[in-house]
Amino acid sequence: MKYQLFEYEGRQILAKGIAERIGIEEPLFSYKRGDGFSYKKHMEIKTHRDAVNAMVAALTDPENGVISDLSEVKAVGHRVLHGGEYFAAPVQINEEVKAVIKKCFAWGPLHNPANLMGIEVCEEVMAGIPQVAVFDTAFHQTMPPKAYRYALPEHYYKDLGIRRYGFHGTSHAFVAKEVAKFLGRDSQEGLRVITCHLGNGSSFAAVKDGKCIDTSMGLTPLSGIAMGTRCGDVDPAIVPYIQKAENLSAEELDTMMNKKSGMLAISKKSSDFRDLWEGEEAGDENCKLALEIFSYQAAKLIASYAAALKGVDAIVFTGGVGENDFGVREMACDYLAFMGVELDLEKNNGTRDLAIISTPESKVKVIVLPTNEELSICEQAVEVLGLA
Repeated sequence: MKYQLFEYEGRQILAKGIAERIGIEEPLFSYKRGDGFSYKKHMEIKTHRDAVNAMVAALTDPENGVISDLSEVKAVGHRVLHGGEYFAAPVQINEEVKAVIKKCFAWGPLHNPANLMGIEVCEEVMAGIPQVAVFDTAFHQTMPPKAYRYALPEHYYKDLGIRRYGFHGTSHAFVAKEVAKFLGRDSQEGLRVITCHLGNGSSFAAVKDGKCIDTSMGLTPLSGIAMGTRCGDVDPAIVPYIQKAENLSAEELDTMMNKKSGMLAISKKSSDFRDLWEGEEAGDENCKLALEIFSYQAAKLIASYAAALKGVDAIVFTGGVGENDFGVREMACDYLAFMGVELDLEKNNGTRDLAIISTPESKVKVIVLPTNEELSICEQAVEVLGLA
């Protein structure tokens, strides 16, 4: 369970931390104040309720806390993975909202139950404080049918809700908004941006006038580019073929494609890009191939979205890999020279923060822009509740 406490007016982080290994051996709780003071300690955290109570105790601690009591907290924002077609914007949580989050369990079986649990625990521990749900899928609800419908019989869409939903929406929305500011635009109107959220899970979005018109993830976060442990897009016929050949259950296949594939499977070493580069430098051909596949697929998606947007003004890299992996950025952009993309290699190799890394002559600006999903959730919660 990750948490951050913001002072909204100054966009200042007062404190943040994480409760790890909840309910298993040696739970670890970390706390860090905005002034740098921090600690980590093992403590008894058997449930998410214990984790929330530990967070509240840390924030209100007379010696090391940052608030005197919970009356200073005006809102709680929750990241929720899947809102289906039900939510195209953040919403204040009530019983109806919780029922819809539960209805979407089938599409987010790992995340939505945990998201709902966090909401219900916070309602109990922080009773009376308004809570807001911010959905990963919401930003992508502006996609037209030609982008979100699958070419399957219509009843699968109407009866089962099978369509492209997309994820990382909070990050894509934040980055698209911030890049417009960075480029000195008064609004996102007329701006065509391709946002590349690259990490252990990776997705791309084509954003026009501040609205998503296409994205790479689908019904679930499994589709799109090959990722850390996810296979990404594959021929659908592969699934029944492997199932019959190896007598696997649907659950075993799902686990294989989500947790045992991607960079981990190709490299035979790791899903961590730092390990892949270490292997590549040592002459490991599997690590080299993994990096080539990732960069090649990234470039293909970027180029296809340039077509969907009928041109592009900026390509933005964000996320753990997008912000920090100079090599992946260089390899991906090398394919895009035909679009007039020209990377400044010196700037690229030294940039982890907000900066333009393309040359002045480049026809498309290439930008590194660190995402801040927590701040985005904070801003959206404030807007929904009318607290600004």
